[in-house]
Amino acid sequence: MEDTSKLTLNGERSSLTGHEQNEMIGHVSSPSGGGRREIVSRSFSGMKSLCSDDVDVEGGKVEEDRDKNVRSNWAVKIHNQALLSGLAYCISSCSMILVNKFVLSSYDFNAGISLMLYQNLVSVVIVSFLNFFGIISTEPLTWRLIQVWLPVNVIFVGMLITSIFSLKYINVAMVTVLKNVTNVITALGEMYLFKKHHGSKVWAALFLMIVSAISGGITDLSFHAVGYTWQIINCFLTASYSLTLRRVMDTAKQVTRSGNLNEFSMVLLNNVLSLPLGVLLIFVFNEVDYLSKTMLLRMPVFWLVVTLSGFLGLAISFTSMWFLHQTGATTYSLVGSLNKIPLSVAGILLFKVPTSFENFLSILFGLLAGVFFARAKLMAKS
Repeated sequence: MEDTSKLTLNGERSSLTGHEQNEMIGHVSSPSGGGRREIVSRSFSGMKSLCSDDVDVEGGKVEEDRDKNVRSNWAVKIHNQALLSGLAYCISSCSMILVNKFVLSSYDFNAGISLMLYQNLVSVVIVSFLNFFGIISTEPLTWRLIQVWLPVNVIFVGMLITSIFSLKYINVAMVTVLKNVTNVITALGEMYLFKKHHGSKVWAALFLMIVSAISGGITDLSFHAVGYTWQIINCFLTASYSLTLRRVMDTAKQVTRSGNLNEFSMVLLNNVLSLPLGVLLIFVFNEVDYLSKTMLLRMPVFWLVVTLSGFLGLAISFTSMWFLHQTGATTYSLVGSLNKIPLSVAGILLFKVPTSFENFLSILFGLLAGVFFARAKLMAKS
């Protein structure tokens, strides 16, 4: 009986230790640690079951029931985390686009670069504040790291600016459909640069995206050539950013002090480097003259709205990392595609966009093609 009670006590301690460590590991903020967290969690689950096997027959039933309850509670907790992070990501990404559209269209704000610059400044302040109080950790910005990261940051700034310029002239629904062209360019870039081969279903989905973008543009009642030009440029820059980022990240990790570059460091690096480049572009595009004359900068409500857009921009970074960590790349991609459907509907209703039945079908067709593309990529990975 003495030996049995010792084994039972050891089993309880092991179970408790494993549960506590799982909770600690679950708070890791980097999505790259998702696989490591899963392996460690499985290891601790194995330890718990091993300890339960050592218990005698009479006490085995109690141990087994307790382990089932612990596993059930842990599964519910993980499920809730995934659902909560997914909702946070969807809400923040939809809100960011709608708020930007509101600032550019409803307020008729004609300084897109200044808007981007202010949003990035808000992000820098918040990330620096969180890093100062030890809530997150970032790599120190060395001159060598800045030199390595600067080329990809130029593309990043161009991507943000062209997105804002296009959003001023094009309705939200058509922007989401035209963004699908980015997937086509990225897939071609992966094929030629990284020798990556895609399946027939992926190419079929990409073809449907092109068809929906062309048909959507033809049937768009509020068609604006300038806006479509900016959006096409944005698609090329976004694809270039994702393709270039893969190579630059490997080089950047080698020049950091820790040999690693987490997502918070990349957010800080991108936003800090965008500030001097943004100031330069403000003078090049002569936005200083407009800012000195506009009455919007004297309205406290306007400052509240643009500050909110800055918070939402950073929220997308944090919630996307959280959601990616709780689920996986395939689920993240699929939810991102599905998220465009309510966003498009909200954009049409909130801003009273004139649309025809043919244009609505083209938009719906493009959104479903995006979902089909994400699902095809998921099946290919499986």
